[in-house]
Amino acid sequence: MAVGKSGRVVVEIDPELKEQLHKAIKMQGKTLKEWFEEKVKQDFPNLKSSTDKE
Repeated sequence: MAVGKSGRVVVEIDPELKEQLHKAIKMQGKTLKEWFEEKVKQDFPNLKSSTDKE
């Protein structure tokens, strides 16, 4: 899998699963980006983003 520097993450998943995921995340009042970033911080607390405040 290619790894670029664009800041984008591309994952191919089943279209039905994608639709269900978007609906479930929207019901939580979040965007897919917000949800993903929360999960990354939960699973990898030592990773730092250039947008993280120190």
